[in-house]
Amino acid sequence: MEPSPGSRDARPGVTPVAAVLPAGGSGERLGGATPKQFCAVQGRPLVSYTVRAMERISWIADIIVVVSPENIEIMKSIIERYGHKRVTIVKGGITRHRSIFNGLKVFAENEFSNHLLQKPEVVIIHDAVRPFVEEDILSKVVMAAKEHGAAGAIRPLVSTVIASAADGCLDHSLERARYRASEMPQAFLFDIIYEAYRQCTDYDLDYGTECLHLALKYCKTNAKLVEGTADLWKVTYKRDLYAAESIIKDNLSQQVCVITDVKEAVAQVGFLLHECLKSQIKVEAIPISLSKNDSHLQNIFSGQCYNFVCIKGKKYAIQETQQLVDMLEKSNIPLLYPVVLILVHLDISENISFSIGMEELTSIKKFAREVKKKNILVYGLLIQYKCLRKIVVEKIWNQTAPSSCPRQEAVPASHFTGPFAASGDSKFCCCSYHGINKGQKPRADWPAVGSMRP
Repeated sequence: MEPSPGSRDARPGVTPVAAVLPAGGSGERLGGATPKQFCAVQGRPLVSYTVRAMERISWIADIIVVVSPENIEIMKSIIERYGHKRVTIVKGGITRHRSIFNGLKVFAENEFSNHLLQKPEVVIIHDAVRPFVEEDILSKVVMAAKEHGAAGAIRPLVSTVIASAADGCLDHSLERARYRASEMPQAFLFDIIYEAYRQCTDYDLDYGTECLHLALKYCKTNAKLVEGTADLWKVTYKRDLYAAESIIKDNLSQQVCVITDVKEAVAQVGFLLHECLKSQIKVEAIPISLSKNDSHLQNIFSGQCYNFVCIKGKKYAIQETQQLVDMLEKSNIPLLYPVVLILVHLDISENISFSIGMEELTSIKKFAREVKKKNILVYGLLIQYKCLRKIVVEKIWNQTAPSSCPRQEAVPASHFTGPFAASGDSKFCCCSYHGINKGQKPRADWPAVGSMRP
């Protein structure tokens, strides 16, 4: 069939790479009527997570998903619903190896596609039910395959492997330290693995399970073995679905993107929030102007972040917030999970009694109700910035002065600029530890967070 729309985004100068994802299993070991690759995890089919993992990597030009004939329409609907790009669906065979061979044929034969896709130099083979694959291990096996002809991820054996005799008694056991478990992903020079499958016997195609073995047996290619990570496991049993769901939930709660405008006061509060959170979760802080449609923010939206904190230094601006929501919608992120968007409005005016009018408050609530229908949960927070400055200055002190500092002298607040200019003295270190003699003003190169002037 035709590939789904989307530009081929392989980086210039990088080896042309494609990925084949066999997804034709029946899920007998899982139990139940639904094959495991189509089972919902957090409301989303498992195969979609794996496709997304490949899709996020720009140097993978084509993603081939091989499914059984009766599941082709299901796979089409998944691609359409979740906006997957660069994906071609191929009809699978009756065994794993026959399905992989069909997936390879779209680059060399016209039997399974309306037109040939560009033949890659390296092809990745990865199970559709291994959703937690990262770019690092994919890059490693691809580079190893380019050098050695074939490569695959491995992991230490968890249990000792034994052989039983005909009478059902122990015959012998293997020394566990000498052996490894073969995992996915695997990668091959396309010409090697395609030729290996072409030479395969029917017995290999019907009963074989190891692609690396085919490259060795038929093309005399010794695969490079690459140590994989613990998250390469395969969803096989029902309990694995629960484990996958737990991992996904944990990943969702452990990442946040802090968006600020370019104003000094707002950007520095965003920086301090980043500093407070970075030891606990993955945080990225981006000072941008939404009106410029920042490309870096677009890249964040194309990733897998579902928690956003947007800090603005002015009254509620419905237009800019709507723009942010529109960007989230276009990214298709809310289709996958609820997106949490916390809007923080800093009052940096001199009017200590600043409050949002009832009319604006009503519009905020109405806006939040509307976007909730799109799976975007909007929360609002108003902060009086003058009350925050003292806390900010103390935070700077705690981060920069050494705990054993022998002499903690007061630095006049007039030495501060920007948002940290406050009335009264603020406590900062003036000892020789920072190369500052008593009585001198802080130097511009003093390693403090925030803005100070000498």
